[in-house]
Amino acid sequence: MEPWIALSIAAAAFQTLRFMLQKKLSMGALSAGGATLARFLYSAPFVVALAVGYLLAMGVGWPGYTPLFWVYAVAGGLSQILATWAMVALFAERNFAVGIAFKKTEVVQTAIVGLIVLGDRVDIGAVGAILLGLVGVLLLSQTPGREGRWWRRIGARAALLGLASGALFAVSAVGYRGATLEIASADPFLRAALSLAVVTTMQALALALWLGWRERGQVARVIASWRTAIWIGLAGMGGSLCWFTAFTLQNAALVFAVGQVEVIFSLIVSWLFFGERLSAREGCGIALVTLSVIAVVALR
Repeated sequence: MEPWIALSIAAAAFQTLRFMLQKKLSMGALSAGGATLARFLYSAPFVVALAVGYLLAMGVGWPGYTPLFWVYAVAGGLSQILATWAMVALFAERNFAVGIAFKKTEVVQTAIVGLIVLGDRVDIGAVGAILLGLVGVLLLSQTPGREGRWWRRIGARAALLGLASGALFAVSAVGYRGATLEIASADPFLRAALSLAVVTTMQALALALWLGWRERGQVARVIASWRTAIWIGLAGMGGSLCWFTAFTLQNAALVFAVGQVEVIFSLIVSWLFFGERLSAREGCGIALVTLSVIAVVALR
């Protein structure tokens, strides 16, 4: 198995764990913004320590980088904040597994954004596999009370949040891949760790300042929820580190295509931890997403 495939699967597992913990927090003391801050605030110290420790262990200094690094890092970081916020809000609309499936429109959107911004291309076989996954996602767009015409389903709040989240995660992924490519080092892990340390620190500071202004008391609640929130931070660090490293090795759209196994992981979490059940339509949608992931791996 190629390293980027293993990293993508590991990232999906970490991300499922993080979203599960964020959903639990957002159902209790924290708002969607507070649950989003928990992900960054409790990741930043661990990521910075890891990056500095790796530099010391390897006996190297901070590598060179181009001005474009900051452009990509800021664009990716801001997009990820907004995408995560939309995702946490989505969990209040639909069950956990279906919420994750809506987010998976990011695969197609990442292919488009990657082509426009970085010139990343995918071959025709991979495009077919990605579209198969999109069909699965569309099967999951049936919202209670919105049955019937497709435009009524797409107009539902859950669908809009999911599509927005997917678009923002797509911009984030392409931004992060662009940032890692602007660091002058042949070590993919070093590029990933340094990019992640910079981005996560900026995200934690920016979101804490925003919530301190717009949602007074949320920052204090995030700190008070540290027993759960610290695990969100660790899971977020693990997932982001795997994503970032995979982005240094492969086209972001293909990384996210394999990362669709998150839908399967989320189904298990939805059933085991939240007692949620899926309809036959939703089961078919998840099956198609699964086939899409298998096809992407088989074609590489």
